[in-house]
Amino acid sequence: MREIEVFIDTEEIAEFFFHELVKRGYVPSEEELEELADITFEYLIEKSIIDEEVEE
Repeated sequence: MREIEVFIDTEEIAEFFFHELVKRGYVPSEEELEELADITFEYLIEKSIIDEEVEE
C-alpha cells in the first residue's frame, strides 16, 4: 500500500458539518461545530486513518 499525504483542516470539517446539518434542519452553534470537528479529527487518528503531525 502506498502512502499519500493528506491535510485535514478542522475548520473545513466544521464548515462541512454546518452545511450538512443545516440541510437536515439543524442549526448548530459555532462551539458545537468546533467540538464535532475535533471529535472527527480524533476519530480519524484513533482509527489510524491519519497521523497527527505537530508543527514546530
